[in-house]
Amino acid sequence: MTIVPSQVPVLIAGGGPSGLAAAIELGRRGVEVCVVEPRTTLDPLRPRAKTTSVRTMEHLRRWGLADRLRSRAALPVAHAQDVVFCTGLFGHEITRFPEAFGLWTEPRDIAAEAGQQVAQPIVEELLREAAAALPSVTLLVGWRVDAVIDGQDGVRAELAGPDGRRRDVHAEYLLGCDGNAGVSRSAIGSHYAGSSGALPNLSITFRSRELDERPLCALGVHYWVIGAERGGLMGRLDLDGTWWAIVQGIDVQAEEADPVALVRTLAGAEIDVEVLATDPWSARMLLADRYRGERVFLVGDAAHLNPPWGGHGFNTCVGDAVNIGYKLAAVLQGWAPPSLLDSYERERRPVAVRTIAAAGSQEAFLAPSFAAAELDDAGPAGKVLRAELADALRGKDPEFHSLGLVLGYDYADSPVVVPDGRGRPEPELTRYRPSAHPGARLPHVWLPDGSSLYDLLGDWFTLLRLSARADPTPLVTAATAAGIPLRVVDLGHLPRLGAVCEADLVLVRPDQHVAWRGDVAADPAEVWTRVIGGGQDTT
Repeated sequence: MTIVPSQVPVLIAGGGPSGLAAAIELGRRGVEVCVVEPRTTLDPLRPRAKTTSVRTMEHLRRWGLADRLRSRAALPVAHAQDVVFCTGLFGHEITRFPEAFGLWTEPRDIAAEAGQQVAQPIVEELLREAAAALPSVTLLVGWRVDAVIDGQDGVRAELAGPDGRRRDVHAEYLLGCDGNAGVSRSAIGSHYAGSSGALPNLSITFRSRELDERPLCALGVHYWVIGAERGGLMGRLDLDGTWWAIVQGIDVQAEEADPVALVRTLAGAEIDVEVLATDPWSARMLLADRYRGERVFLVGDAAHLNPPWGGHGFNTCVGDAVNIGYKLAAVLQGWAPPSLLDSYERERRPVAVRTIAAAGSQEAFLAPSFAAAELDDAGPAGKVLRAELADALRGKDPEFHSLGLVLGYDYADSPVVVPDGRGRPEPELTRYRPSAHPGARLPHVWLPDGSSLYDLLGDWFTLLRLSARADPTPLVTAATAAGIPLRVVDLGHLPRLGAVCEADLVLVRPDQHVAWRGDVAADPAEVWTRVIGGGQDTT
């Protein structure tokens, strides 16, 4: 029988991607955590999110899980990297977007990892295993958090488990990773604001032998079908005949919602279809008005719901967990003040605002809005129409090429980074321009031995010495005096990196974002006071 702790430093309500990521961040640092997750099984027939972004893959690399995930992914990156727009799987290609979602097959300097197409249940299964393997993490599967009472001195949660068992758990902090239907948001009086997508959608998981046996119009990782009758998306879940489809603008109550007929319409042929699962849904663009109470923090879908266009939702959840995870560990270990936690919402809520806006803007470019009966015409008229549509579809590019959003978000206005008064790149959606300004993700480079710069960073703060003339001693001495864990990495032999970072010394946070940069720290103690949240008022 599972032993339910009566007291725990951190209780995590919800064991989806955000809850498990937070548990790994905390557990790797020795913080005792209890994760409460109602689902006893993960349904592989309901793949949900399928895009693990470049940035999330970098976090998985940091946890030692990137290669393990790729080995389990049923769709290797090498299989396909392009999103193809077509009139049907057996119809005409209209246009394509190469290397979508950061899917590249050769290493690039800008990131430690490429993206990966993999069904969310596979990611969650791996994260469950990784979290459960940590000695300080307890994973309660089949339990749920039914009620939460937040307070200045801690949190009381009521848990419901198998066979009607109930337990009260007291925690110093609670991370609300329980999604849109959980209790955490209401426990702190937080409310969603926003809207839902204009068109209903139906997801279908199916198998088809003929899609493996017959040549398709093109090779793609996703297919956007612009048809005369229906529009939607399709793609492989594996290389053994399992596919997913999303039919846009479909009324699931109507007779026309026959999933077999819908798949055949998208394919453009009377193929064999074995339906494995269906799910109706609507895109939602919702943001909580506050991310925290006294000791309760909202993480992931409990704080924001993103439409799926661009594949940012699950990845934004992981980013939240990484941010709050290291900060909560620092506070619980006693070398950072509780005020550090105030920076979580200040940093992560603007990221959600920008991400929801970027994904929501694609609602105007869904497949049904481009439908035209003549698109499949094999003659000159059809060819002209497809060329015109290809030009119009350029507006879809930010959905598939969004490294400016995925890698370029920063925390430059955060109270726990030290501004240096220099400019920073203007935020862009598609283009990522590396920058080491305070708050930015540390620019990535591959080192001469083929390893990643990120592989040298510690679990806590890392001070990069990028010039032989730079003296890290004052910052090291001040960190030691304050009990702050710090790793020093000497990279003075890499002048190219110093030129990119535009400083001799760069202080990197545990989440790989720059906390401070300079040639010398005028007041080292003040630098540390600020970056651990003990400086300016962060409320």
